[in-house]
Amino acid sequence: MSSQLVQRIQSELDSLVLIDPHTHINPHSAASTTLADIMGYHYYTELAHSAGLPREQIEEPGLGPKEKVGRLVEKLGDLDNTVQVSWLVEMCREFFNFEDDAVTQDNWETLYDTAEAKMAAPGWEQQVLQQSGLEKVFLTNDFDDPLTGFDTSLYVPCLRTDDLVFHFAKPETRERLEKATNISVSDAASLRAAIGQLFEHFTKNGAKACAISIPPTFSPAAVTDAEIEAVLASVLSGRELTPDESNLLSQFNFWTLAGFCAEYHLPFDLMIGVNRRVYEAGVFQGQDLYDSRVSLIQYRELFNSFPQVTFPVSVLAQTSNQELVSYAWIFPNVVTNGHWWYSNIPPHIELDCRSRLHAVPQTKQVGYYSDMYKLEFALPKFAMYRRILAKVLASDFVIDRGWSEERAISLGKLNLRGNVETIFNA
Repeated sequence: MSSQLVQRIQSELDSLVLIDPHTHINPHSAASTTLADIMGYHYYTELAHSAGLPREQIEEPGLGPKEKVGRLVEKLGDLDNTVQVSWLVEMCREFFNFEDDAVTQDNWETLYDTAEAKMAAPGWEQQVLQQSGLEKVFLTNDFDDPLTGFDTSLYVPCLRTDDLVFHFAKPETRERLEKATNISVSDAASLRAAIGQLFEHFTKNGAKACAISIPPTFSPAAVTDAEIEAVLASVLSGRELTPDESNLLSQFNFWTLAGFCAEYHLPFDLMIGVNRRVYEAGVFQGQDLYDSRVSLIQYRELFNSFPQVTFPVSVLAQTSNQELVSYAWIFPNVVTNGHWWYSNIPPHIELDCRSRLHAVPQTKQVGYYSDMYKLEFALPKFAMYRRILAKVLASDFVIDRGWSEERAISLGKLNLRGNVETIFNA
C-alpha cells in the first residue's frame, strides 16, 4: 500500500472541522487547568494502578495536582507501549511545545510548569477548540441539569438517563426529579408526565440526543401502567423492591424514554454491556468491565416497536461488533456509533471500522466520538481514528476496489462529520 496515498487521504480528513457527538465535558470548566486534569483521566490512573501504583497513593485525600502527576509519572515507563501514553505525548507536543519522546522523571516538572502557564493564559479554551478542529461538543447532562451558563450551540446538551432507569427507587433520584419538574410522582401517569417535562426542558435548550449506559443483564420491554402501579406504590412507601420489581420499574422508565424520543424526534444513544464495580478495589472509574454474554437480541422488541427512533449503538467489546454490524445492516433505525472504551485502541478500531465500512450503509455510521472529560483529549483521539480511517480507505477502497481518492475521501468525511449532522440534526 502506498504511504503517499494514505497521507493524501489523511490530509483531507485532517482538514475537516468536527462535531464530537459524545463527551463528558463540563461546559463550565471545559479545558484543563493543570497537567493533573489530563493525567487524572481514568485511563492513566487505572493503568498506573494495574502496573503497581497503589490506589491509596493515587487517591490520597488532599493530594495536590503536581504531586499527583509526579506519582503517576513514576509508572509511565511501564505504560510507554500503550496508546493512551501516546495520546499524552501528542497532547504535550501539540499544546505545550514538548520536544522529548517520553514524559520522564527528568522532564515532567518543566512540562508541568509550562502546561500550567499556557492553560492559565486568556483564551485557552478557544485555542484548544480551534487547534483541535472542533465546531461543536456534545455533553452528557444529568436529567436535572438547568442547562444555563454556557453556550448550548457550542456545548450541545444530551439528556443522560441512567439514574431515571436504574436508580429511580432511590429517594434522592425522585427528589431530584420533583425539583427539576415540579411534579410529584404518585403513579404511572405522573411519572410519565415528569419524564415528558424533562424532554420539554432539554429540547427547548437545544438538546440533540438522549443517552443511557446499560448493563448486560437488562432487556427493554413494554410495561403497562397497571403492571407498574403496585411497584410504584412500594417505591413510595419505602419498601425495598425485589429484583423482579426493580427490573419492571427500569423497563417502564426505559420504554417511556423511548416513547418521548419518538415524540421529540431525538436519537436514543444506547451504550450497551457495562458491568459496574467488577474490580471493587480499583481506582475511580477503573472498576467497570464488559460482559460478552450481552446480545442485541435483548433489544429486538425495542427496535421493532420504535421504528421512528434512531438508535446509535455503542458496544464495549469487539466480540459484540459483528452483531452490531448485522443489526445495523438489517434494522433501518440502528446506527453504529463510535468505538467505546475498551474497544478504543487501534487494533480493535481498525477491524471494527473495516467491517462497518464494508457492510453497513454509509449513511448509518457515526465514525468516532472522543468520550473525553477535558477538551485537550479530542486532538489525539480523533487523530488516532483519522489515521486508521485513512489507512482503511486507502487499502480497502482505493487499492482493492479501484475507487478514486475523491470517492474514498467523501466516504471518510461522511463517516467523520456528515452523518453526525444528519443523525443528530446537529
